[in-house]
Parts: sequence; structure tokens; C-alpha cells
Amino acid sequence: MTARVCADADEAVAGIEDGSTVLVSGFGMAGMPVGLIDALVRQGARDLTVVSNNAGNGDTGLAALLAKRRVRKVVCSFPRQADSHVFDALYRAGEIELEVVPQGNLAERMRAAGAGIGAFFCPTGAGTLLAEGKETRVIDGRTHVLEYPIKGDVALVGAHRADRMGNLVYRKTARNFGPVMATAATTVIAQVREIVDTGAIDPETVVTPSIYVDRVVQEAAA
Repeated sequence: MTARVCADADEAVAGIEDGSTVLVSGFGMAGMPVGLIDALVRQGARDLTVVSNNAGNGDTGLAALLAKRRVRKVVCSFPRQADSHVFDALYRAGEIELEVVPQGNLAERMRAAGAGIGAFFCPTGAGTLLAEGKETRVIDGRTHVLEYPIKGDVALVGAHRADRMGNLVYRKTARNFGPVMATAATTVIAQVREIVDTGAIDPETVVTPSIYVDRVVQEAAA
């Protein structure tokens, strides 16, 4: 399978529908595909469910999408930071839904979606508000909570380099959620710093194979 190399971010996000579940990579701003998010703001899709580690930083990237009232629900691990004022204001006003998921569970739920796992038991969150209404089971003397996969209609992934087939490599902490998100979504769109010829990336260093990637776009020059 060969990914489509897009001319710009607007072409890359074309066709994302209202009501979509969008997985957005990033740990804070590390690995966040800001160019794709800005294009999604311009594209106009609304009533979105966004799955990400954070609920936006400052006024750019994911925060800008929230500020446009395009997001119905956020699923994340860390909704509040020192600069999460956009999300804070929306949540306090009752204008956005929130599902808090422990960070390891968030990654594993997306990995489960990509691996075809129907559900799994995990001890994280047992005995807390996060486990309310969920099935539990005692395994090896410890209470576990049944968790279900998180699947995306679209994944917006930030990577370091792609070849023209769509094979991806990441740089350091910017790798974070990108690889699992790329396996968990129907359509995967990758923003990269550079696109190289097929064969220029050592196959042993490929993290996300092109079979998972549908569209690739190079970051616009600053």
C-alpha cells in the first residue's frame, strides 16, 4: 500500500466528516501535528470527539480547534495544565464533554483497537471514580477493570520523516502516541518534517509501516 502524498495540509484533511472521532498525537506540543489541526479548523468539521494525551496548550494546535467550538467531547489523560485555559473555560461553561483515561490505559485501548482485541482487564483505576459503572474482576488477588478499545475514524499523526510510500519514523519523545494511533484509525494522516524517496529510510528503523498510512504531507516552511 502506498500513501497519497498531499500538496498541503488542507488537501490532507479534506473529507473529514462531522461527528468523527479524531485521534491526535502529541505529548504536550511534542509530536502534535499543528499544521493538520490548523487545516482541520479551516476545513470546518464539527461535533468531533478528540482523543489525545492533553486537552490543548495555549491558543494553538488543539486549543485552537476547541476555541472554534468544533469539539463535542475530549478523551484524554491530562485535561488541565498551566496553559489549558481554552479547555478550562469550555468545560466550566458546560460546553464540552470530558472522559478522563489514565495515560497507560489510553495507549493500551488504542493499541487494542489496532490489534483486534475486543477488551482487556487492567488494574489501573480500580476503586476510583474512573471505574464507576464498569465491569470488574479479581485477577491474581487484585481488582481489574474491563476496558474497551478506542477506535478512530481519523488519526492525525506528527512524525519526523516519511518516504513516498508512507513509511514513518519519529524523533525522540515526539514518537509518543503516534504509532498506536496509526494502527487504531480508519484513515491515518501524517504530517512530517521531510519526505524522502522510497528506499532512503532503512527498513529496520521504520516505526509505522506504510500499510497503516493513507496520506502524508510535509510541514510548511516556517
